Amino acid sequence: MEYTHSDAELIEQPIGYWSWAACKAVIDRTRAALAGIGTTQPQWWALAQVARADTVKTREEVSRLLRNYLDTGPETMESEIDTTIARGWITEDTEGRLGITPEGRAFYDKAAALQAELRTERHAGISDEEYLTTLKVLQRFIHNTGGRAWHH
Repeated sequence: MEYTHSDAELIEQPIGYWSWAACKAVIDRTRAALAGIGTTQPQWWALAQVARADTVKTREEVSRLLRNYLDTGPETMESEIDTTIARGWITEDTEGRLGITPEGRAFYDKAAALQAELRTERHAGISDEEYLTTLKVLQRFIHNTGGRAWHH
């Protein structure tokens, strides 16, 4: 791969720009791929939370966990959960407990395979050691600037 600058010049480049550019590229690619199979990223998040749960989760638990992802917000997350229910992928009982339908399981499997392909694409030429170092460096930047971040 050809880099944009020499090593000496890269050292002087702003992390804010490059972390934003990487974030935007990954999110744009992910959202376009998910749109290609008929879903949104927040719908995928909700479906994955229900499909992968060891114990039944309520709407409130799923919404609370996901509403801060990429600044989605509670109203959007609630709407996206509603859409997964309307599509017949998830059910909600009178207690607010969410369950996955057979159609939802089939779609989850399809979307999970796509997500695995996207991960392979993103990680091409990047070792696990490099990836681990990158995440630790980004977390250090977050810590050093007084930010807070957490991912399940």
